[in-house]
Amino acid sequence: MRNWRILLALLLALALAAAACAGDEDAGDPTAATDDAADDTDDADDADDAAEEDDDAALLEEDEQVGVEADSADLLGAGATFITPLMLEWIRDNEPGINVNYQSIGSGGGIEQFLSENVDFGSSEAFLDDEAMEEAREIRGCEPIHFVDAFGSVVVSYNDPDLDAALEAAGQDNLVLDAEAIAGVYNTDITTWDDPAIAELNPDVDLPGTNLIAVHRSDGSGTTNIFTQYLDDAAGNWDLGFGTEVDWAAGTIGGNGNEGVAAETQQQPGAVGYLSYAYAVENDIPVAAVVNEDGNPIEPTLASISAGPSEIIDDIPEDQRFAVLGVGGEGYPIVGAHWILAWECGYDDAVAQSMIDFFTWAVTEGDDLAEDLLYAPVTGAFEERVVDQINRINAAE
Repeated sequence: MRNWRILLALLLALALAAAACAGDEDAGDPTAATDDAADDTDDADDADDAAEEDDDAALLEEDEQVGVEADSADLLGAGATFITPLMLEWIRDNEPGINVNYQSIGSGGGIEQFLSENVDFGSSEAFLDDEAMEEAREIRGCEPIHFVDAFGSVVVSYNDPDLDAALEAAGQDNLVLDAEAIAGVYNTDITTWDDPAIAELNPDVDLPGTNLIAVHRSDGSGTTNIFTQYLDDAAGNWDLGFGTEVDWAAGTIGGNGNEGVAAETQQQPGAVGYLSYAYAVENDIPVAAVVNEDGNPIEPTLASISAGPSEIIDDIPEDQRFAVLGVGGEGYPIVGAHWILAWECGYDDAVAQSMIDFFTWAVTEGDDLAEDLLYAPVTGAFEERVVDQINRINAAE
């Protein structure tokens, strides 16, 4: 900004000098004209310098008010809908004042856009497997970086006024399900609430015979990855495998994003869906308690969501690619990490610094926002490891 002001001052000075010379030639006194032009030029330079100083002071004051670093750059990211409620809060409230455009397109789309180098960072609840890691190295010529910014839960949501009434009559807050019952619903082997597999888990509830409709993600989804990986690990009757996309059973219906699954679940009695807990809370959709590895039916809460990750913190590998499985005790069992995908090289310096500043702030200072939205933040020694990963951004340049 200072350079163009200086250029403008020089142009203005030359114009004033030319005008002064032309006028004095008509008067027949070129020496006086040169002196006058010089005086005018000095006056113009002094005035412009004063104005420039005022403008710079005003800009500095403005930057200090909004916390914008002089060398910061805008960021573009895309990926998981799972993290969207928290990401939007971080973007709105971040103290470094970084402008971030986040596109909530699903983890599959986020990975695709990251590997296509169309975004500064990707976002996913599924880490890159070994094949994708090798592909990434060939694309960019350096290492892709994973770092965890929060943990979240996937909940089993449902919509049925008759079921709500039955639970209330029994004095039971939540429907209880286990991995086999959930798998049965999504395999379409269990088609009504009063199926013996569900009735056994809810012995005091007069379950209705409502026909069930399983709702799943229709897009490539990290939420699907967490959900299906849990079923693949915990349910002996699950045979669809796991990943961001699976071949769902006939008779199930799809919704795009957590938003789409929430909408489909709300629209028809008997619908059963899986969602990020934040979306279920935001949309006031009932959720099931799920039986964990130790046989305890656990409702999703901030404490129960945090319990599983806390058990495995010391076992998380250096590259931070891992799964949260086999949760027992008082832990809610369907939990996963959310990763940011970045690069060790190839960024402009300002972009790299903006990413480091924004995500360091998010994981070290954004804990309250995470907890308010029922995500478990990274803490303690693991937080330090996450910051170390963040500082690898562009470090290979």
